[in-house]
Amino acid sequence: MAIRDAFRIIAEAPTLEPLLAAVASPAHGAVVAFLGVVRENSGDTRVAGLDYSAYEEMALGKMADIADEMRERFGPLAVAATHRVGRLAVGEISLALAVGAPHRKEAFAASAYFVDRLKQIVPIWKQDIEA
Repeated sequence: MAIRDAFRIIAEAPTLEPLLAAVASPAHGAVVAFLGVVRENSGDTRVAGLDYSAYEEMALGKMADIADEMRERFGPLAVAATHRVGRLAVGEISLALAVGAPHRKEAFAASAYFVDRLKQIVPIWKQDIEA
């Protein structure tokens, strides 16, 4: 199976369809999709939205590194993710992710792993926009 990871940083709202297509494979019995959405609270602060920025070249490389880590931990899989930058209002999608894997257990675990690692090592920053 060819690995078809796909990562993008964009200014418009991300959609799942191209990500699902990127991870589709006859070898995948499971595809997990995840949307990260701006919520109205950041800790104890009520927010009107978030302002995201990124070091795009490095962010894309780190996302690819996470995909490699995921394959070491969870076996063969494909990953596609799009992160939005710019000013986002409450309810808007900031992250769209799809993970294809042979089995659901690995697909779910890998999806959670990607989001956790993204927050840890990918140079994407957010600033609260107070309500």
